[in-house]
Amino acid sequence: MANEVLQSIRDLLPTIAERAREVDASRHVSDAAIADLQQAGVLKMLQPKRYGGAEGDPVEFYEVVRAISGACGSTGWVASVLGVHPWHLALFDQRAQDDVWGENDSELISSAYAPVGKLVPVEGGFELTGNWRFSSGCEHASWALLGGLVFGAEGRPVDFMTVLVPRSDYSIQDVWDVVGMRGTASNEITVTKAFVPEYRTIRNYDTAQLRGRGQKVNSGPLYRLPFATIFTSAIAAPIVGVVAGCHESYLTMMRERVRLSLGGGRFAEDQAAQVAVARAASEIDAAMLQMDRNVRDLWNLARAGEDLPMWMRLRARRDQVRATERSLEAIDLLFKTSGGNSLTRGNPIERAWRDAHAGSVHVANEPERALALYGRGAFGLPFEDNLV
Repeated sequence: MANEVLQSIRDLLPTIAERAREVDASRHVSDAAIADLQQAGVLKMLQPKRYGGAEGDPVEFYEVVRAISGACGSTGWVASVLGVHPWHLALFDQRAQDDVWGENDSELISSAYAPVGKLVPVEGGFELTGNWRFSSGCEHASWALLGGLVFGAEGRPVDFMTVLVPRSDYSIQDVWDVVGMRGTASNEITVTKAFVPEYRTIRNYDTAQLRGRGQKVNSGPLYRLPFATIFTSAIAAPIVGVVAGCHESYLTMMRERVRLSLGGGRFAEDQAAQVAVARAASEIDAAMLQMDRNVRDLWNLARAGEDLPMWMRLRARRDQVRATERSLEAIDLLFKTSGGNSLTRGNPIERAWRDAHAGSVHVANEPERALALYGRGAFGLPFEDNLV
């Protein structure tokens, strides 16, 4: 079946590309751009049908994210993270979903999953206090998914949860002034002694076990997939898309370029440049193909009602972090061979290089832990991690 959202997004790509320089300079994606993404259906691709969403194929979602990111990395990143959160909310208690989408099924949710919040049990729920440094696109969201540790009577952490908090319960500090992915406006969120009802919480352990109370009302196969596959792929896909877009820009910019040194001649006739283009294209293809293969395999098993084997979940994490590594290898090749003209601030190659490297430092793209987990699984050794 054709990816209908992708077809709609393709018409918007020239506009997204035209806005990219301003997004980078202003450090945020405009309300108009978010409205365009909503109109195209991007942000509801993984949202439950019962709340006006498409509840669609996750592979198609990542395809759309890559296309947007190829035109503007920050816009693609924000589209990906805001677009993946409806999937996570679908695992929460129905009452939490009703709180967000009951009156307006276009409400958006940001996140900051680091467990830096302190959750103290109180009657009916928890008292939450904390400061989360990075929440991409939070200015466009009316709710936030925040990570926190539950503290027991002895003052020690006893559990790890993600909680849903309304905009009225937190403040946002504009601190995002960074080298790359500048337009994601990944600002700080602060909560002070806010009450979180129990039904707006989900244990990370349960999520890792593919369990969620929301599955009672959202029983489709999409919500049986692992968080570690769906969310981490949403963090890697924009980087792959940025680099794929950079590859196209590189070919366009360098195809007719004439060298002014090293003997002159057309750049495209240089064998070193030809090899760089080939290597970069191969790394990009490998990243896309492996990620899509893994998500599709898990999706097909979920649709068939079959169990999702751990080796397949580990493979998905392995290839997701490798996709980021491969993308960086590709863009470094392109950047290195593009010459001094591409150093100009705002040049598409320069901006893509910054965006790709900035996105790679997200914890979901950290390779050592994910690769070690795969290795432990391959050797038959025990392991425990919430991100598989």
